[in-house]
Amino acid sequence: MGISYKITDWLPTSVKEVRARGWDELDVILFSGDAYVDHPSFGAAVIGRLLEAEGLRVAIVPQPNWRDDLRDFRKLGKPRLFFGVSAGSMDSMVNHYTANKRLRSDDAYTPGGKAGFRPDYAVTVYTRILKRLFPDTPVVIGGIEASLRRAAHYDYWSDSLKPSVLVDSGADLLTYGMGERVVLDIARAMHNGYNLNLLRKLRQVAFLADDRYVDSLGDEALRLHGFEKCLKDRRAFGENFVRIETESNRMEARTLVEPVGDRFVVINPPYPKLSEQELDHSFGLPYTRLPHPRYNGKGDIPAYEMIKFSVNLHRGCFGGCSFCTISAHQGKFVSSRSEESVLDEVRKLTRMPGFKGYISDLGGPSANMYRMGGRNEALCRKCSRPSCIYPSLCRNLNNDHRPLMELYRKVDRLAGVKKSFIGSGIRYDLFGDNNRDYLREVVVNHVSGRLKVAPEHTEDGVLRLMRKPSFTLFRDLNERFQKICRDEGLNYQLIPYFISSHPGCTERDMRNLAAETRRLHFRLEQVQDLTPTPMTLSSVMFYTGENPYTDEKVYVARSQDEKRRQKSYFFGWKDRRGER
Repeated sequence: MGISYKITDWLPTSVKEVRARGWDELDVILFSGDAYVDHPSFGAAVIGRLLEAEGLRVAIVPQPNWRDDLRDFRKLGKPRLFFGVSAGSMDSMVNHYTANKRLRSDDAYTPGGKAGFRPDYAVTVYTRILKRLFPDTPVVIGGIEASLRRAAHYDYWSDSLKPSVLVDSGADLLTYGMGERVVLDIARAMHNGYNLNLLRKLRQVAFLADDRYVDSLGDEALRLHGFEKCLKDRRAFGENFVRIETESNRMEARTLVEPVGDRFVVINPPYPKLSEQELDHSFGLPYTRLPHPRYNGKGDIPAYEMIKFSVNLHRGCFGGCSFCTISAHQGKFVSSRSEESVLDEVRKLTRMPGFKGYISDLGGPSANMYRMGGRNEALCRKCSRPSCIYPSLCRNLNNDHRPLMELYRKVDRLAGVKKSFIGSGIRYDLFGDNNRDYLREVVVNHVSGRLKVAPEHTEDGVLRLMRKPSFTLFRDLNERFQKICRDEGLNYQLIPYFISSHPGCTERDMRNLAAETRRLHFRLEQVQDLTPTPMTLSSVMFYTGENPYTDEKVYVARSQDEKRRQKSYFFGWKDRRGER
């Protein structure tokens, strides 16, 4: 039997809804580039619910109109503490444009999948408007766009180096990574008014400062090359990336200082990973798990439809892939939920309208990292490897899949659950010799005809730059998968994902990839042309033409024609101009 909700079960989005709660003032107003879905997979909902649980009065303005008289930015007035700004669940430029820089015709985070409801560089646009309308009210920016643009970064869409988004936006404070701890600390620090000294002491924030403040940090801070130097010297930009990534991979990172003009971007170190109790608290907040009623009759929100019957088991990823932003935003160290937290969420799913007994995904950033981490934390504290898997499994890594398999079984035993599927990507380089039962468990009990994995390429030179294992490991996986299917009488498919135009990848590499996959009888469907996103090793190599860790020159398919020719090998096109 379904649950019935009233409008006050969602965070308010209008003056009418604020009044329905009996409020005459708001403490925090959040602006988001996404539609408001009250679900733990959508950042604005999570931040709003966390602040609400602290007793604060919070409202959300989803997808404000930035083209008209700006009434969406004015309608709720001025909050007592601060405005919070996020572009949404994706960087707005990735959301808007394909890898060949063509404007997308849809937006998965908008009702009806309609495009055009958020601006390019949404964090900057929203923040500038708020600072113009309410110059004395602090604006705190966060979410993935702010997080990945917290330092100087290569912007693929303008083909230029850009300074920290703090500079362009004019925001007072930037939060990066997962916001559960930092947003509460910011609210507490602002409780009695804007206190710059308190805010600058918080972890996981970035801000602009003068030389006097930077001098006060002494030797504890790590000085980066200045933005202006990076504009003139691409190798300096690469060196900055290595320093930033190395610090982000440490359990105990240093403060980073990056000069820009006559000021400095100061990035304080992150918090330790969330505890099980903190993560359970975040997922256990009173979400309706539904889009706001304001969208009734306006069409489905595709991103929500994809995840509404799924459950996220953990945060973070220690895979360290060169092209991936997960560790730069969620962190390298995995935080896992308790079994009871997961099972409680599944019970809520079974009571949702439209649930037919099937969970679309029990997963996470990588499906099979639940409860994994270093056996000896003292060794982890000395380590700064970007990956616990590449170039080989760390000997200190506990990669035991048994807790995850037991959780799968407990979920499937719950009343109302017919079957749970694994829709997130599986890291088959995590199996090792002691976890071979995991593949059989997934194939036999948690796959609906197709298992998706991501070898990404076939050629060792390209895979090395991607920080991915040799294709030999995929061949072994394919043989084991086919054997399981034969043994169990299953007519299932293994679906590999591949990337073209990654730095270091030439047309010869793509030709070899096409030939190798034909030999294995794969018809390629899940293919992607690389989009160099900010704060990834791949984007740095794309911009500089070098691997910043080794200074070796790297071939880059830079023009759209080169990128089209590489992608054409996926589909067996004969015309190298990229046309059928």
